Amino acid sequence: MSSSARFDRGHTDDLMAFLMASPSPYHAVATAAARLEKAGFRQVEETAAWDGSTGGKYVLRGGAIVAWYVPEGAGAHTPFRIVGAHTDSPNLRVKPLPDTGAYGWRQVAVEIYGGTLLNTWLDRDLGLAGRITLRDGSDRLVSVDRPLLRVPQLAVHLDRSANTDGLKLDRQKHMQPIWGLGDVEEGDLIRFVAEEAGVAAEDITGWDLMPHPVEPPSYLGRDRELVAGPRMDNLLSVHAATAALAAVAGQPDEELPYIPVMAAFDHEENGSQSDTGADGPLLGTVLERSVFARGGGYEDRARAFAGTVCLSSDTGHAIHPNYAERHDPTHHPVVNGGPILKVNVNMRYATDGGGRSVFAAACEKAGVPWQTFVSNNAMPCGTTIGPITAARHGIKTVDIGVAILSMHSARELCGADDPYLLANALAAFLAG
Repeated sequence: MSSSARFDRGHTDDLMAFLMASPSPYHAVATAAARLEKAGFRQVEETAAWDGSTGGKYVLRGGAIVAWYVPEGAGAHTPFRIVGAHTDSPNLRVKPLPDTGAYGWRQVAVEIYGGTLLNTWLDRDLGLAGRITLRDGSDRLVSVDRPLLRVPQLAVHLDRSANTDGLKLDRQKHMQPIWGLGDVEEGDLIRFVAEEAGVAAEDITGWDLMPHPVEPPSYLGRDRELVAGPRMDNLLSVHAATAALAAVAGQPDEELPYIPVMAAFDHEENGSQSDTGADGPLLGTVLERSVFARGGGYEDRARAFAGTVCLSSDTGHAIHPNYAERHDPTHHPVVNGGPILKVNVNMRYATDGGGRSVFAAACEKAGVPWQTFVSNNAMPCGTTIGPITAARHGIKTVDIGVAILSMHSARELCGADDPYLLANALAAFLAG
């Protein structure tokens, strides 16, 4: 029997539904918020005055969400336990003037977002999703979840070297998807989006739209021990964090020595520097306002932050059987081996020895196995929101995640057990 048979697949089934419901960061936070609402959380507006009441609360801002649960008896100086993640994934984004084309083909002008593997977007059925902004300033989500766009690859007969010298893609010339035939008409795409959204085209004054693969996530492998799907980097962590926070909020308040928090940011894939990114003020503002709403002052804020720990959860690299030389020779994370602890002494990851101890304790409490990831010294190391969170807020931060293959592909691959293991480790951490 496969080791993957050990666990109930309900959590992984739910992850697949979450991925399908979240084709953009804006959909992801709406989906997470709806799940938290069912767990008793309520939205608070940033422009409103906050009170010191207990219970679950959350803030939405664009493609970011920060949610927290204040148990009965929490003091103004009670530390936080935070799980950080990000809602964005490398992809294609629609340009401000989207209507383009040539030679009888109608195309959509797109810009490359983040470090996506361009070739994985070729010859793939794509829908279109995101948000539109109306003349009155309100936003509306839109999702065309059916085959609409396609980035066609050049036939091998016209590029005989593609399989020998490698496929070479020009980010500007070769990545513009087709979506029909005929002459290019200015405003055509937005008129189509308006019809899909049930609004007048002239009422749409702004948009943040992106193609997405419409093929649903699926199990694969002889024993269905693997899962393939889009946007696992990093909606896998957002889903796990949402489930963990909802579960912890359902525990008796007297068992919660900390205030559990989930912070899912946008724009991690391009540096986190935005009002909804981890390098912005959103998290710090929410935590401070929570302290002050409970009657605290600067001293309470300082005490709370000093005792706070954040697990920055993002996907990492499982050892690739075809490229083992690209990995560290003594650190080989495997899928379905449990979450990984990410370490880099140059602080591309924020983990230190003390953070390792916190993570190990959470995994032990949850009965979850865990692994360690370190980059090959000859390869540049990626980074996450971890170092940003640690430096910006002075909070002890530990970088963790789930080991996957095909990171930054339009369709990534993970072990079917690992999402469940991660969620359990996160719940144990949040509960203290």
